[in-house]
Amino acid sequence: MTDSKNSTATPTDSPGVYADLPELIQLQFQARGFSFLPRQPIQSLLSGRHASRLRGRGLNFEEIRHYQSGDDIRQIDWKVTARTRKTHTRVFTEERERSTLLLVDQRLSMFFGSVKNLKSVTAAEAAALAAWRVLLQKDRVGALVFNDSSIKEIRPQRSHSTVMRILQTVVEQNHALSLASGARANPAMFNQVLRHAERLATHDFLVCVISDGSGHDEESRRLLSRIAQHNDVLFIFIYDPLEAELPAAGPLVFGDGARQLEADTGNRRLRERFRETFAEIRAAGRKFLQQRETPVLPLSAAEGVREQLRHQLGARLR
Repeated sequence: MTDSKNSTATPTDSPGVYADLPELIQLQFQARGFSFLPRQPIQSLLSGRHASRLRGRGLNFEEIRHYQSGDDIRQIDWKVTARTRKTHTRVFTEERERSTLLLVDQRLSMFFGSVKNLKSVTAAEAAALAAWRVLLQKDRVGALVFNDSSIKEIRPQRSHSTVMRILQTVVEQNHALSLASGARANPAMFNQVLRHAERLATHDFLVCVISDGSGHDEESRRLLSRIAQHNDVLFIFIYDPLEAELPAAGPLVFGDGARQLEADTGNRRLRERFRETFAEIRAAGRKFLQQRETPVLPLSAAEGVREQLRHQLGARLR
């Protein structure tokens, strides 16, 4: 489908059509109120994830529980013990250092939007917020930014310059998106970037896939399963409301730059089947990923990215 805003727009046109580098840089000041760390607030989408196995650089308070034989007596919480009349101890876990690898989709399938942003812009903003947040947590961040013909690799580093390289690469590929460019959609790139990620993320990475999942198949599932064996995986699923449900707008023409299809959206049965098909595909993908302890974080291109991240990952109370 073509984007519903302006297929001939340039990067300097209306916001939401193309990502803006200064705006992505400014997002560093909004990268708070959510976390990709394993230990999460109860309401977070990621709560309950297993602890990382990476080497530690400090200690985080985890919980207070009943004292068990073998616990360090120096960690007994005497106030809780006195109040409950049962011995309680404080439990700490190592603060983990880890590398985060962002897989940022900038293919033609992402060059679509009907309300606020094109999906490609929402993916760019999500990648920026994630990169700034990881850097703020003093962890390493890298990226595989891919379109329909190439994959750009930025190796994980803990530096401001690395985040800037990621953002510049995302913007470069984002600004190259155009239906007039002659580029053709290439669903096979989804598996190609997963194969690249499998080679790069050898152990104890957080692999964050930011994509609409176009082109996923059985090989995608095998690749994600292998990546998840030794890493944490988070799938940030980018979608537009028009992909989930058709409006009752009568006959409409849809196109992908090469082909066109006319459909009568006034047909109630057509709209119902369209909605059911999207829900079935999304549910099947979510079930597969959750079986492998892979959280799915849906982001709508019709809403602000930061607000959705804070809501789904859980804003920490002051």
